[in-house]
Amino acid sequence: MKRKVWALIAAAVFSAGVLAGCGGKEADENTIKVAVSAIPHAEILEQAKPILEEQGYTLDIKIFDDYVQPNEVVESGEFDANFFQHISYLNSFNEEKGTRLVNVGSIHYEPFGLYPGKESDLANIDGATIAIPNDTTNEARALLLLQENGYITLREGAGITATINDIVDNPFNIKFVELEAAQIPRTLPEVSFGIMNGNYAMKAGFTVAEDAILRENEQSEATEAYVNVIAAKEGNENSEKIMALVDVLKSDAIQNFINETYNGGAISYKQEGQSL
Repeated sequence: MKRKVWALIAAAVFSAGVLAGCGGKEADENTIKVAVSAIPHAEILEQAKPILEEQGYTLDIKIFDDYVQPNEVVESGEFDANFFQHISYLNSFNEEKGTRLVNVGSIHYEPFGLYPGKESDLANIDGATIAIPNDTTNEARALLLLQENGYITLREGAGITATINDIVDNPFNIKFVELEAAQIPRTLPEVSFGIMNGNYAMKAGFTVAEDAILRENEQSEATEAYVNVIAAKEGNENSEKIMALVDVLKSDAIQNFINETYNGGAISYKQEGQSL
């Protein structure tokens, strides 16, 4: 009798485990885990969450404060996708780290800007200290912004891989402070000016329209070189849930939210037939 009872219990436990396993697999297939930066990426995804719920997907958003971990957790398979970086940074990261991450959707563009620190007037730029990001693509972007406005000259052909070593003319004797991008906002009281990524500027309470002393022209080539993208691990880019995520983020509802919310700090990227 005891053996029969234990056999029934074992069978019940096994059946429950199978059912739980099936439910877990289904839940996993319907859950989209995305690693993001806080502003504007997490906010944009929060707008997408109820739309995806209507399609049967649960959007699981986790905020990171740096530019490395969001790529690492997608490469490891812990997360399905990330949304925090522009296409040039993604390409550079893959090359430097040997990762295999791919762009699955171009969503918006964040103009780079030069913001006030101890100084608020470019008339005082002679001998100024300017904080700039120290990662490859964003350092180049900061230097190109200064070159476009006549404050420095870079070696011909330096382009989006330029560093301070490529400066061939510095008529205003600018001193550069190279910092991890997330550190620049808190360093502004110690430098003359700071050049920041749009997401970190917004997180620090700045708007490009009202606070940037210099800004990129969104009609320039920078729009395509620095468009913010959804990235997934190679091989997963065509999964149904990733495609659903991208479709929602490219929808009129989300693109309009971007344009209406960020006062020029984030601009929708929606060009028919164009894929970066």
